Amino acid sequence: LDSSSFQSLSRLYQCFRALCCKGPPPARPEYDLVCIGLTGSGKTSLLSKLCSESPDNVVSTTGFSIKAVPFQNAILNIKELGGADNIRKYWSRYYQGSQGVIFVLDSASSEDDLETARNELHSALQHPQLCTLPFLILANHQDKPAARSVQEVKKYFELEPLARGKRWILQPCSLDDMEALKDSFSQLINLLEEKDHEAVRM
Repeated sequence: LDSSSFQSLSRLYQCFRALCCKGPPPARPEYDLVCIGLTGSGKTSLLSKLCSESPDNVVSTTGFSIKAVPFQNAILNIKELGGADNIRKYWSRYYQGSQGVIFVLDSASSEDDLETARNELHSALQHPQLCTLPFLILANHQDKPAARSVQEVKKYFELEPLARGKRWILQPCSLDDMEALKDSFSQLINLLEEKDHEAVRM
């Protein structure tokens, strides 16, 4: 072999090693989350869209369902609980083991439903098994004319005084804006990672 051929073979070998011998990529962390909200808030549709499933065949969750939602830097195992009146009283039975909470509300709902959603969110924020966990609060159906703004939701739900000192994010969302929805979940993953690091330091 002449020197140029040897150098070519050497570069080829280095490329081969770089491609084939670097080992598997590091495993993404997994987090167990609970997703709650009233029936009609859009929980199932949002989670199905995140999983690239067709929203056309979505049926409201009557008991609970679990979806593994993959993101670039984490996998979220989301336990979605049905939001009907006769199911909400059993929500707390499914809280154990949760590392974070997703609360979905219909920002275009009636005053009565919004009041009920506020009461349920307050209960969740103060529940012993959830009160120290990161919360992602999604003001869904922002594409509807009657939708309340994030500022209106924050004021109505009294989030500033109630959730002071807690880790929470309030974000607008709709099925039409998946980039914004994914960004909201990225922020939640950051909070989950921060909590992980704090636990390690302790």
